[in-house]
Amino acid sequence: MTALSGRLSLPEPREAEPALRWRAVRSGPFGVLDIGSTKVVALIGRVSGGETVSVLGLGWKRAQGVKAGAIVDLDAADKVIRSAVGEAENKAEHHLEHVTVTLACGSPESRLFNLQWPIGGRAVTPGDIHRLIEEGTRRAATEGRHIVHTLPLGFSLDETEGVIDPSGLCCETLGLKLHVIDVASSALRNLRQTLARADLALEAAVVAPLAAGLGVLTPDERELGATVVDMGGGITAIGIFIEGQIIHATQIPIGGQHVTNDIARLLSTSLDTAERLKTLYGNVEASPDDEREMLPVTVSGDDEPFAFERVPRRHLIEIIRPRLEETLELIKDRLDASGLTRDGASRVVLTGGACQLPGLRELAARILGRPVRLGRPMPLPGVPEENQGPGLAVAAGLLLWASGLDGGAGRLGREEFGRRRGGLIRRLVGALRERFA
Repeated sequence: MTALSGRLSLPEPREAEPALRWRAVRSGPFGVLDIGSTKVVALIGRVSGGETVSVLGLGWKRAQGVKAGAIVDLDAADKVIRSAVGEAENKAEHHLEHVTVTLACGSPESRLFNLQWPIGGRAVTPGDIHRLIEEGTRRAATEGRHIVHTLPLGFSLDETEGVIDPSGLCCETLGLKLHVIDVASSALRNLRQTLARADLALEAAVVAPLAAGLGVLTPDERELGATVVDMGGGITAIGIFIEGQIIHATQIPIGGQHVTNDIARLLSTSLDTAERLKTLYGNVEASPDDEREMLPVTVSGDDEPFAFERVPRRHLIEIIRPRLEETLELIKDRLDASGLTRDGASRVVLTGGACQLPGLRELAARILGRPVRLGRPMPLPGVPEENQGPGLAVAAGLLLWASGLDGGAGRLGREEFGRRRGGLIRRLVGALRERFA
């Protein structure tokens, strides 16, 4: 954590502080795009009644040209993005020109800054707050990195912490805890280039841990403290939430696709067959019957078109479990290294397509040493029931973020946030989103 203090030299704020304007709830159709390692999901939504989001169109395609959340083949990624977006547009009867996109690449880094601004005993003005945040983002800037999220977490007046809105209050020194998430600039440029090839503009980028948390955590979990673990195909995203806000985000380059690869390699079968075996027969815990249950496995490269072998189900489980144990150990290491275990890691919510193997929740609870539940996004009107599952968590959270109903970077529901936070931080967050998108 970095402390910034002393007298800062900054230009005077612009008249009327336009950077502090409120980011309003969307009034018309809008699009989001979740580009993952195994699937690409496009959603076109619209806010209904000022309180909920309805899905007008859904496009769901198998990913191509993407590895660990990063674009590795422009032509292949362009083709599948066009297909997913086109399917959503046809269902919604609405053409998209720009989209909000999940950012799962670029090695996101999460940093907290303690900032101080000299006030000299007078009343705090919106200009003081604006300049304090401007200085924080300037100090946080790193060559080769792009700031994606700049999130004010809370103010302090001299020795008094937990101030919601410091405007008009007197103090000697105004303090602010600021959370900054940045990514490699090249990854963001590749994302923009890929979207441009598909005739789309990048409206905003949201890191996967934040989107997943918005998708599956309850308001109480976000307020009291919880960790979301989104187990995707190529990466596992981790976000720690407390007091309604994300305070730490990270990810590890391992996901469900690695389990599939292990099965294919060790059973000498195709990736499609390995994925089918994992989905239909996969488990984390073995039982006595697993030694007797024999599974048909198509042999890769055999001259006979339908040659297969039979392997005991126990052998499949013995392939799956070590990889998941490794993943959970890495998650535990990341949580411990964050230094925020007491704040937001006391409860863990697993989500993502790779979290659905039987026995994984119990294994995670043992390795992480914390209560664990499986998280599913709230049902989205307009999405078929077969698509309403943990695999939609990031896309659902992305839709909530883009709608403007997320309550300010994942704080509380819109009405509750307005009642308890006064709206100041929400305006700041909205402005900073626009600036660093």
